Amino acid sequence: MPSLKGKVALVTGASRGLGRALAIEFARQGADLVINSRALSANLLEETRREAAALGVQAVAVVANVAERADVERLAAEALARFGRIDILVNNASALGPTPMPYLTDYPIEYFENVLRTNVTAPFLLTRALVGQMLTRGSGSIINVSSDAGVVGYPGWGAYGISKAALDHLTRTWAAELSGTGVRINSVDPGNMDTDMHRAAEPEEDPEQWAQPEQVTEVFVYLASDESRHVSGRRFEAQAFSREQAEKMQG
Repeated sequence: MPSLKGKVALVTGASRGLGRALAIEFARQGADLVINSRALSANLLEETRREAAALGVQAVAVVANVAERADVERLAAEALARFGRIDILVNNASALGPTPMPYLTDYPIEYFENVLRTNVTAPFLLTRALVGQMLTRGSGSIINVSSDAGVVGYPGWGAYGISKAALDHLTRTWAAELSGTGVRINSVDPGNMDTDMHRAAEPEEDPEQWAQPEQVTEVFVYLASDESRHVSGRRFEAQAFSREQAEKMQG
């Protein structure tokens, strides 16, 4: 995989699942880290931090709820105070909404608003808070975690699917506005993964059929690295990317 040595990455929602897998893999590739979760997962976040630090990088854990504007601003400020810059931002933290997942006709408004704050407004705010220092240096990579629920209108996926569709378009808009600056932004659909969120969303499905989060990190490392410095405004499917890379190696 490409090296991330000398880079600083901020990964939200890093206490478990994909966020944790990305934090560990980024550390393995040499990136220093700022990782984040809500207070409810603070113990798991600290475990992630310790595991990353054991790989020889600097790792800082910041407890913050990205659904709250003040917490987003504090997270960005603490990250910059600690390292002076953020080279890579991964907006991974997501809210699913209520489970079992109701149809829109029955969707509680407070849950709908919270999902949009977490999945759309937070990435916008965190990107806005950190993009200035990227623009000053003329480099930086922002990666938004999307979902196929943002492309296909699955019944019951309500606010989550709507938020991911909005996040994809937010990505495209940022990319158009940042064109030519050296700062790039892309989105990644990790596909079906065995995570707590996915199990809660589809409790009747067989998790054995889903990928482990550690199996979908390759495209994120590529997008975080200098190898993708000219790639912006694209939407990647993580599992398809890994298959294509494996085929290239075999060919």
